[in-house]
Amino acid sequence: MTHSASIPREVIDVVSRGGAKDAGGLDPHLLSDFLQIVVLSVAGGTRLRKPDVLRFKDVGRVAASQGVALRALLDLYLSAAWRLWEHLPEVQQAASDPQGVVRAGHAVLRAADDVVAALTEGYQLARRDVIRAEVSARREFIDDLLTGSSDVVGLVERAATFGLSLPGPHAVAIVRSERPFVEGSPVVVAIERALLGTKADADALIATKDGALVAIFAAPDKLAVSEMVAGITSVLPPRSGDPVLPTKVQLRRFPKVGDWQLGIGRSHVGPAGVRASFEDAKEALDLGRRLGRALDVIDAAEMLVYRVLLRDKAAMTDLVRTVLGPLTTARGGARPLIDTLFAYFSTGSNTAATARTMHLSVRAVTYRLERVRQLTGHDPDDATSRFTLHTAVLGARLIEWDAQVLP
Repeated sequence: MTHSASIPREVIDVVSRGGAKDAGGLDPHLLSDFLQIVVLSVAGGTRLRKPDVLRFKDVGRVAASQGVALRALLDLYLSAAWRLWEHLPEVQQAASDPQGVVRAGHAVLRAADDVVAALTEGYQLARRDVIRAEVSARREFIDDLLTGSSDVVGLVERAATFGLSLPGPHAVAIVRSERPFVEGSPVVVAIERALLGTKADADALIATKDGALVAIFAAPDKLAVSEMVAGITSVLPPRSGDPVLPTKVQLRRFPKVGDWQLGIGRSHVGPAGVRASFEDAKEALDLGRRLGRALDVIDAAEMLVYRVLLRDKAAMTDLVRTVLGPLTTARGGARPLIDTLFAYFSTGSNTAATARTMHLSVRAVTYRLERVRQLTGHDPDDATSRFTLHTAVLGARLIEWDAQVLP
């Protein structure tokens, strides 16, 4: 009987090239010595030795590092295995030894199964290392970009690898929710996919930072910003305060992130501009919280007037203490009266609308406004007094005056 290991080298080469062609033109050297050890396994009727199998984990790692698709890699090995089959002497001598064909088939299939498993494991481990390195590099870049780095040229060069052209105008959006965002979670992946379909000038860069979601994106005009905001909010669930029609059936499943709020920074140019937009977005969310804004989206550009009010905090504190200080003598304290004034001014000085907003009767609102007149000497319906009261009420919220103890 002819020994299987005597298959000529030229045949092995032909089989290798054929398998490589089947796999889309891969390098046949990726087969390593797979065909030779299969031939020896069939000849000896034994299973591949464990050290021989484990070596193919390294082949899988090499293929992954070269960017070879796993499907193509497995196709290479399986195609080479079936092409080798007809050249095995056990197959060619099937008429004289039928059981030899059965043993050969068993050996080839088992060898292919063992090697494919090792290849896949090595490939996946290598891809995991690559992904981990990419995530680490991406996070390091975002941290450097948002917190500041003196290497401006380096930031611009690194940004290009993530699809950002920093010399152009960019803006930053921050989403905070009751439940923190986690890198690689389904909701973060869904938002990233939603933004990839927008018409903005460049792909957004999505990351998480301190439990918040951060999106850096090209913002050449208001349309680009609007599209990015629409992409993010399309994934997030309706806020608990949003009106919902009683007959509306919600067929879509949203991620459970709880109540959320999105802050948009102003558009700026360059790495320093991205940092400035990031600070804008954080400040917009903070000011919105202080002012009790229940909006889904808070634009930093619309909060500039409140930044002006806070520019001289000492003067603002003095105004609040002087104008609203007398309200602390009211029964129940100053808070209910300040909240009533805030709602009154927010509804355009409409008593009925204020009552609906605060779930009070019109009479109760009228009584509180009268108490404000009596205690402060300022009439909410007088133009000059209204401006003073409104500024003081906004200042009280901005400096979180309720939490401070009056001297």
